[in-house]
Amino acid sequence: MCSVNFMDTTLSVEEQAVADRIQELKDMLGEDLLILGHHYQRDSIVMHADFLGDSFMLSQKAAESKAKHIVFCGVHFMAESADILTSDDQNVILPNLRAGCSMADMATLSEVEVAWDEILKESGLKDPITRDDPGQPVGKEEAYLVPVTYMNSSADLKDFVGRHGGVVCTSSNAEGVLNWAFERAGPKGAVLFFPDQHLGRNTGLAMGISTEHMPTWTPGIGAMGELKGARIVLWHGFCSVHKRFTPQQIHEFRAQYPDGIVVVHPECPRETVELADANGSTQYIRNFVNDQPAGSSIAIGTEINMVARLAAEHPDKHIECLDEEICPCSTMYMIHPAYLMDVLERLVDGEVPNQIVVPQDVQAGSLLALNRMLAILK
Repeated sequence: MCSVNFMDTTLSVEEQAVADRIQELKDMLGEDLLILGHHYQRDSIVMHADFLGDSFMLSQKAAESKAKHIVFCGVHFMAESADILTSDDQNVILPNLRAGCSMADMATLSEVEVAWDEILKESGLKDPITRDDPGQPVGKEEAYLVPVTYMNSSADLKDFVGRHGGVVCTSSNAEGVLNWAFERAGPKGAVLFFPDQHLGRNTGLAMGISTEHMPTWTPGIGAMGELKGARIVLWHGFCSVHKRFTPQQIHEFRAQYPDGIVVVHPECPRETVELADANGSTQYIRNFVNDQPAGSSIAIGTEINMVARLAAEHPDKHIECLDEEICPCSTMYMIHPAYLMDVLERLVDGEVPNQIVVPQDVQAGSLLALNRMLAILK
């Protein structure tokens, strides 16, 4: 994550008036306010962020902060994670409550609970919740189903995972988290990975797990593949932005730039990730681009706002989006400067608008799953 000192952004007269008012409101609120901006936000939001980063790194920054009001310029699940990790006297605010995540919405608690029971029945595996300490490694002859949820999921799914001996992962630590989960599943056990099938599949392949041992579970349909003997059961979810990046786009870029480099997000489909020169989280992509020498030609498979920002930050390199027709993430784009100004105005007036509050009973399991991930990272 990087501290923000931004940015040469050309604004219209109206946009500049909004930007000036936001700065005035920030000055009024002072140390009581922290504004967090995700990498995928538009520049006219990023210019006001105190910190810019990916979802979990921003939640950690929120947890470290003593600010009373934390305005999260991201999407709903990110603000939920921040609320779980912050104290009860801090308010987490989402400028636009409609800013959700299509991938997170592809796995609901009711769907996961149904799938969980059916997978246990069909596979013959045991539920870790039946053990005295479901978060501990097991013996060679034991076989459990351990849930792993991507950070891009709702708080109630994180709670489900925590209560069932599982853990949260990010795109940067998925392999380490899966190794942890396999120790708790046993050599004959399996992991249920949701909601993003591509991150799960790409990570599993990198770990040497064959596709036949990674069946996909589709709600209402069931498993596409054999559950008995599976190592990872993949949920049929995906990112609508990252699924657009294709092998054909990589071939076209390399035809134009034979020495060009391609880096993509691991939420992209398997065929795209395998053809790319590198893949990793949003922060990994930033670091990767930073490390390339001047004169490099780089195609990036991730959200367009971030790609455009990288191109502006590195004028000595040719940087383009792998898909020239891609649009910004539609839900991230719901965070408009006018919404940010509105919530700041109301904070100054003594209101706490658009507060994201995760119920205490849901926080318990969620925090357990998040803390397991943090322990793995140490």
